[in-house]
This record gives sequence, structure tokens and C-alpha cells, in this order.
Amino acid sequence: MTQRLFHADSFLEEFSATVLQERRVGGRPAVVLDRTAFYATSGGQPFDTGRLGDASVLDVREDETGAIEHVLDRSISPGPVTGRIDWRRRFDHMQQHSGQHILSQAFIQAASAPTVSFHLGEETSTIDLELGSPSAEAVRQAEELASRVVFEDRPVRALNVRPEELASLGVRKATERQGEIRVIEVEGFDRSPCGGTHVRRTGEIGLIALLGFERYKGGTRVEFVCGGRALEALRRHRDACRQLARLYSTSLNDLPRAADKVLRERASLLKDNLRLKEELLEAEAQALASSGSVVSGFVLVRRVFESRDLDSLKLLAQKIVQRGADLALLGSAQASAQTVLARGPRLAGDCAAAVREACARCGGKGGGRPELAQAGGLAAEALQTWLDAAEGHFRKML
Repeated sequence: MTQRLFHADSFLEEFSATVLQERRVGGRPAVVLDRTAFYATSGGQPFDTGRLGDASVLDVREDETGAIEHVLDRSISPGPVTGRIDWRRRFDHMQQHSGQHILSQAFIQAASAPTVSFHLGEETSTIDLELGSPSAEAVRQAEELASRVVFEDRPVRALNVRPEELASLGVRKATERQGEIRVIEVEGFDRSPCGGTHVRRTGEIGLIALLGFERYKGGTRVEFVCGGRALEALRRHRDACRQLARLYSTSLNDLPRAADKVLRERASLLKDNLRLKEELLEAEAQALASSGSVVSGFVLVRRVFESRDLDSLKLLAQKIVQRGADLALLGSAQASAQTVLARGPRLAGDCAAAVREACARCGGKGGGRPELAQAGGLAAEALQTWLDAAEGHFRKML
């Protein structure tokens, strides 16, 4: 088993080791060392990156025997080697992971909600809680408690204990590990079995910020960032708010009120616009119904528009027959032409059947009901011929 130097010192950046084995993992060269400061993916925390000799470490994983495999971009020779971890990535992971321990305990105290799982992502992290009905107040209380623990700069220690000692320590969660167990203690606040890398004091986390929460698989998922990620999130939100404040010509403090005012005005304008469109459509339908061709006592309306969406065509066709026309044949002559047929109650015939007949002769695809049908995918130059075929279906019955 590889000696895990990061358990004794999470702040160790450079180390010396010996290459014990060379392997292939996923088609790439990999090595097993006698000891390592590279953390292997486990417990929700991703692996470390860095360098071994002149090779870049692309992945770090633990095999079934407990050996740690370092996946490399090139092969290295057996024997002594110097390793150096990517400290920026390591410290970021330490801030997120230590922050998670504090946040998980904070949710137990604020909402009696234990953590089910933890994921440390590239940009944000999440914890899933046993919390069926999350409230903004409970989340706020947990965030305030976690932040207070960070600001108090409490010591964070790694304890190595026997399984029978766990109960007396009051650990936050149980573990099935055998033998010596590593427990991370946030002084006076939290103890939890963990093999990850952590800060020495809570103040090194800097800041814990909750970005949001949602119901997830019967529980609650909380998204959060810590340390440098929290600072970057603050900058993004600040810059976005400043830009919005400029657009609304207001201050940051008045931004919610200004945005609410604009949204209410927009809703009112949309309502007015919809009403005007409806009135125009009513007038257009009346005009078309009044000017239709009369064939054997039936009123037929046929019209091709240069460009009109399908929903508008359907609504117009229905309104035309509602205003006395017996048949409306409408088309839109854009590149992929569309048609709509609607018939009134006096006229025999089936709009869906007419669409099938016209499509069989002129192309396109469509369907519908006896009183309303549509087709699309027509070549614009075939549109008039298609309408002739559809109209012919009804003329045979006049």
C-alpha cells in the first residue's frame, strides 16, 4: 500500500519517492510509488495534479489493493523521483472540502438535516441533504452558523482512532472502514471520518457562500462555494449587478425595485399587444370571409401570405369559418411552405383527407381533424398546386 503523505501534512507541496511499478491505465502510462503527496479521487474530492519528474500527472486513482496509481502523459524511469503537486488546485480542494464539513454540521444544527452525499465540482460544490421541505430561513441559518465557525478561526486537526473509539468521539457520520480510522475535527464543532485533505484552521477557508438550493430526489441539494471560489462568485455577481444597474439607470440598492417595475410594465405591454393582435386578426378574418368566392352557395376563402407562422395561420383559418365562410385554405410561402385548411359545419368533406391527397400529389407532410388540418415541408413553388389539390377535394362534393 502506498504511504499517503497528505494524511500527515496536507500542505506538503514537494516530496521524493521511489517508482515501484509501471502500469498502463486507460492506454496511458502510470506508476505506483512507495509514498505520495498526490491525493487520489475519493469521498467526493477529485484527484491532485502536478508533476512527477518531467511528466505531468493527469489522474490519480486507488486500485483494489490500496496502491495509488499516478496516470502520466509520458513514461518515467523506475527508481527515485521528485513529485510536486499543483498547489493552487490542492488548496482550492482543501477550502471546499473543509467548508463542506462545516456546512454539513451547520445543517444538522440548523435544520436536523444530515448530509447524504458530497460532490466537489470544477466550479461549484454540492451537498445532498435529508431535508424534504427546505426553507430559505433554515438555509440562511446554516450559512450564518458555518460562516461564524470560519470567522472564529478554529483549529482543524486529523485524529487517528480505533473503530471502537468513534462512538465516544461523537462523529457526525458512521464509517465501515476497518483498522485505524482518520477523523477530521473542527474544534468544538464537528468530527467526521475522512481521508481527504483539509486546512489547518477554519479561517483558511476564507468564506462559505451558498449559491442556491433545490428539491432533489426527495431531499435537498445545496450548491455552495468556499474560499477563492466564493471571492470569484462575489465578483461575478457584483459585476452583473453593476451592469444591470447601469442598464436600468438606478443604484444597486434600488435594482430589485427597478427590475420589478420594468417587468410589470413589460407584462402590461404584452397584454396590450396581445389584445391589439387579436383585434387585428378579428378584422382580417372578417374581411377575408366577406370577400370569399361563392361556389354553389358555399363561401371559399383562399389566401397565400409571404411569411406567416403556423399558429397564426391556424387561428386565422378558424376565425374565417367562424365568420361565415365555409372553407379557408391558407398558405405561407416561405422556403419551407406551410398550409392550413379549416371548414365550417355546412360543408361536407374532410380537411385531414384533403391534406393527405394534396401531399400525395405535391409533397409535404401533414394531418389533422376533419374540420382543421395542416401541412408543412412544402416547396414554395408547389404551394399553389398543393392548394388546388386540396380545394379539389371539396369541390367534388359541391
